[in-house]
Amino acid sequence: MSKCAYCGSTIIMGGVTQGQERFCNATCRNNASILNLSKSIKPEDLEQKIEEVWRGKCPKCGGYGPVDIHKAHQVWSILVLTRWSSRPFICCRSCGTKQQIVGLLVSSVAGWWGFPWGLILTPVQITRNIIGMCGGPDRSRPSADLRKAVQLHIGSQIYAAIPQISPPPPPLR
Repeated sequence: MSKCAYCGSTIIMGGVTQGQERFCNATCRNNASILNLSKSIKPEDLEQKIEEVWRGKCPKCGGYGPVDIHKAHQVWSILVLTRWSSRPFICCRSCGTKQQIVGLLVSSVAGWWGFPWGLILTPVQITRNIIGMCGGPDRSRPSADLRKAVQLHIGSQIYAAIPQISPPPPPLR
């Protein structure tokens, strides 16, 4: 089994390749390309932007940080259908904990009703939320996830500023 070159997830089946790299899907492939664009910015400018976000106000509540990436995990099931997710939020610790509580409650109520994955994944997602609420990112410095998110944002701004090649005009008839 291989790992996604962007997010590090294990690729069991399928995936997308570009050159020598393999990605779990087209979104990860595109994000890796955008992330590469951010490498053109000076390291000191990147560090300044990361510090601005980390020390800035929370985008959810407007309170003071530190702002970082907090992940909330959910699972819900209906008979043989089970859906689970882990969503990152850029916010303060208080807002991150609120999102994790929501994930814990949704999973506790709606996660158990699928066989076999609901019974297996519900305790996993509940535990991940509890660990996130008790631990969370280090408050003394920005996390690697926040650094990656800021780099991705900068890369997308660079990509948006690049003039796109327009398609050729339609042939004359």
